[in-house]
Amino acid sequence: MAAKELQEYLLTQTDWQHNFGILENETNVGKMFGVLVVKNKEGQLGYLCAYSGRLAGHNQHEKFVPPVFDILIEDGFFRKGEAVIEEITQRIMQMEEAPEFLQVEKDLLRIKNEAENAIQYLKEEIKIQKGIRDKKRKEYHLNYREVELEEKIKELNHQSYAESAQLKKLSREWKEKIATKEQEIESFKKKINALKEERKNFSANLQNEIFDQYYFVNRFLEKKSVGAIFQETLEGRPKAGAGECAAPKLFQYAFLNGYEPIALAEFWWGQSPKTEVRIHGNFYPACRGKCEPILGHMLQGLNVEANPMLTNPAEGKDIEIIWEDDHIAVINKPEEFLSVPGKNIHDSVYARMIQRYPNATGPLIVHRLDMSTSGLLLVAKNLEVFKILQRQFIQREVKKRYVALLDGIVNEEHGLIDLPLRVDLEDRPRQMVCYDYGKSAQTEWQVIDRENGKTRVYFFPITGRTHQLRVHAAHSNGLGCPIVGDDIYGKKGIRLHLQAQRLEFRHPITKKVLAIEIEMDF
Repeated sequence: MAAKELQEYLLTQTDWQHNFGILENETNVGKMFGVLVVKNKEGQLGYLCAYSGRLAGHNQHEKFVPPVFDILIEDGFFRKGEAVIEEITQRIMQMEEAPEFLQVEKDLLRIKNEAENAIQYLKEEIKIQKGIRDKKRKEYHLNYREVELEEKIKELNHQSYAESAQLKKLSREWKEKIATKEQEIESFKKKINALKEERKNFSANLQNEIFDQYYFVNRFLEKKSVGAIFQETLEGRPKAGAGECAAPKLFQYAFLNGYEPIALAEFWWGQSPKTEVRIHGNFYPACRGKCEPILGHMLQGLNVEANPMLTNPAEGKDIEIIWEDDHIAVINKPEEFLSVPGKNIHDSVYARMIQRYPNATGPLIVHRLDMSTSGLLLVAKNLEVFKILQRQFIQREVKKRYVALLDGIVNEEHGLIDLPLRVDLEDRPRQMVCYDYGKSAQTEWQVIDRENGKTRVYFFPITGRTHQLRVHAAHSNGLGCPIVGDDIYGKKGIRLHLQAQRLEFRHPITKKVLAIEIEMDF
């Protein structure tokens, strides 16, 4: 109810203007919003609203809680520090653009060109004279006797030595001229670099001051600075924008004003960024990179739901063996079942196969399926077989077919999706489309049928990137329809409707081509 009221407000409000990219041809500037249902001391329910980052260019608006730490306060230390940094930057720019500095650089370039031309001219002249001397040597050997010949050859050698000395002297003279100008430039650059170092140190001190004063509280009103919170993470320092998301803002305001948090929800409003998959109106969890460390402190003392990352989703599930011999096994992995042990959960296909085949050698699991994906998985019972099968995967000799149910109608019948992927460093394991640093990811697809606003498709992955099929299905430059039940790129459901349904490979020992196929399980 709170989220719906906020969304209605966003559709009808006239308090401020922000282009969310909802209407056609609008610029893409979608944003994450959040609501926190709270209870006051009298037991009455209400809710708070927040947005991530800035909204319409400002940090504060009516109806929304204020930022945890507003660095934009006019008389605050950050604004004053910013002014100092700007003043140093202006001095650096003035020195870099000073006429005398630019003239010295221009002179250096001119001298280098003159030196190169003069030395090249002398080298060519020396080459010509060498040719003349070589010709004379031949003539002297024909026309002069031994004593006279020796004198003539000495004379030619003397000319050669003199020219070599002339070249060395000319090179040395030009080198000295160049060094003089370079020293002048170095004198300028030392002053510029000293200012840059001063700016760097001042900026670092200002950042540390922010980290010290930028703090978060929990229900016990225990304070912890953002610097101290992220000191315990792998990176050891806060990420850019840490604490500016909706969730920390909501909890901070609730605790400081004596409200008891009851339930939290965050949703995306507007068009999706081109690099991510964000669906207008869909709900999302707090990001793991920036919010998880902060919320780990803020949620202390609250009665919260169990951490799903610590719950074994495979408990009570069995693995079906579809086909096997002495060398390999093809199993049907249930959905929500790890292929290999995770950070917190050991139970997995690998762990179960170790129990089933205690004498097996090697890694056993030849390839992996995403935990939420069901379907065929190939197991090698010894290291030699594992290497042969893995080579088939690397060389893309294995043919794979997935079936998926998409949340929406795909109008085309078939096609190829080519969207490079990389991990979202701020929110692992979420993947992003990235043409600069992403790895090539290609998927062929074909429609099976359409029914009740859903499309069932076959996926034929050419590459095997993490979450490849999920992103290619959901992204606006892919099929634009997330897989039903995709809790990362679509809407959470009973399960992810994605199944590895067919697997074709060459048996590592018999060399016979095996094609294993199972029935769709949704």
